[in-house]
Amino acid sequence: MDIKSIFALFGGLALFVYGMQQMGEGLQKSAGDKMRNFLAMLTGTPLRGVIVGELVTMIMQSSSATTVMVIGFTGAGLMSLTQAIGVIMGANIGTTMTAWIVAAKIDEYAWLFVAVGFILMFAVKKPKIRYIGQIIFAFGTLFVGLNSMGAAMKPLAKSQAFADLLIRIKDTPVLGLLVGSGVTMVVQSSSASIGVLQTLAGTALDEAGTPLVSLYQAIPILFGSNIGTTITALLAAIGASRVAKRAAAAHTIFNVFGSVVFMLLLRPYTSLVNSLLGLIGHDLIADSNTGLASMMTPIANYMRESIAISHTVFNVINTVVWLPFVWLLAKIVRLVVPGEDPVVEKKLAYIDYKVINNPAIAIDLATKELARMTEIAMQMTQDSHQVIKVHSDELETRIFSNEDTLDYLENEIVRYLSNIIMSASMTPESSSRIAALMHAANDIERIGDYCSNICDNSLQMKNAGIVFSPLALNDLDQAYGVVEDMVRDSITALRNSDIAIARRIIANENQVDEIEEKLRASHMERLDNGTCNPQSTVIFLELIHTVERISDHCRNIAEVVDRGANYLVHSGIKD
Repeated sequence: MDIKSIFALFGGLALFVYGMQQMGEGLQKSAGDKMRNFLAMLTGTPLRGVIVGELVTMIMQSSSATTVMVIGFTGAGLMSLTQAIGVIMGANIGTTMTAWIVAAKIDEYAWLFVAVGFILMFAVKKPKIRYIGQIIFAFGTLFVGLNSMGAAMKPLAKSQAFADLLIRIKDTPVLGLLVGSGVTMVVQSSSASIGVLQTLAGTALDEAGTPLVSLYQAIPILFGSNIGTTITALLAAIGASRVAKRAAAAHTIFNVFGSVVFMLLLRPYTSLVNSLLGLIGHDLIADSNTGLASMMTPIANYMRESIAISHTVFNVINTVVWLPFVWLLAKIVRLVVPGEDPVVEKKLAYIDYKVINNPAIAIDLATKELARMTEIAMQMTQDSHQVIKVHSDELETRIFSNEDTLDYLENEIVRYLSNIIMSASMTPESSSRIAALMHAANDIERIGDYCSNICDNSLQMKNAGIVFSPLALNDLDQAYGVVEDMVRDSITALRNSDIAIARRIIANENQVDEIEEKLRASHMERLDNGTCNPQSTVIFLELIHTVERISDHCRNIAEVVDRGANYLVHSGIKD
């Protein structure tokens, strides 16, 4: 194989990958952001997750992109682990669409697609038409790349070294598995590596017109590509939350398990695929009297379609086998990635729009959701206390993820309360109560913001090498001790509408003000005595003021509970 053929091979691969990426990008642009909502919202059960994952991957033309998106959703709490596993299974089925596109007999029209797509992209100003042009252009580019690879691979049939390699793969299927895994890890796309395999299998023929790559040789390489594609998800999970790492681990276990099991059943599986090809009238009949040129097209089509069928059947069977055992796969990945889930799912636990016309019940449900929101704020307060002492990536991830969850819950609760006002006739007391709860939602969210600010301070200290003295840490412990009690009491006060606890919170807020003044004076005294690092002054003073601001918001929440006592009695919710 000369240098020109090598350049043509890798250039064709580059065009294929580029075309596939651009086609997915164009489809995403034309579909809009609704696709993300579609993925995040319609995955209530593993089966629905499989269907959604399959459809989204067909649109994006990349199982890796879908899996990375799922990892992001699970890390942000938008999707549970079991939902994510279902989508990942569907993504493995959806990605086989690319193999069927390659198997289609349209490569002769590649340049036509490129030309039409180019005209639509650059001659039309309407965005939607331009996106369609991008899809068509990328579709043509994909086949231009395949044709280039095919032309570059033809000389391989005359290479003795290449023939020896194929014989080794045939005699040692595990070698094919390793080759498929390695190539896919490099290009980070199973669709690209399988596209190369289809082109190779369809063009590498000996002088008699017989394929040098048999289906029995191709299938292990195909299995290897399914293992290699998991590298993208694993890379995406680096530095992510624990639940996101579990989603990536589920993708890896799912693909590796299926590939290993099917490798053990390689001969029966090859026979199954050949039987399926026979059922649809695609038997390969080799005729020694037929020349290479006349045999090229039918053999190429046969090999491409056989690999496409192998890819699809493998992923469908693997999904069907695992689907009833999603719970088991989730349990396995929790053992592989141990520890408690650090992120609260972004979903509502109490709010129900069915009772929105009954203000008393609807307001009670919103109040319970606020109490749950405060529990998350409590976790963030405790984490912000710990992250100041010892900064860790896990604490940092949990704080910022939970802050996103509080933002989401605030928006949903306020939207729900607004709908109550619009859906039913309101008494002045009910309207006042709803307004107060809206303010409480904002106060809880602000606690999360302050905890995130504290995490930023901790990161700043870590990067600058600043460490608080033991006396400074003891002072912070004192302030946090009171504030954590106030946040904890806020949960109980909201959940039980406990006036006594609410008034205790209000009284404690004055105590925190006094503590801030005391700690400020203590720090300045340590600074004068030289027992404190001057670099820490700004951060320490900002921290104690931030902690005091958290207590202010706890007081605001307590006042909402205190003012709402009369409403609950009049509405009949509380005796």
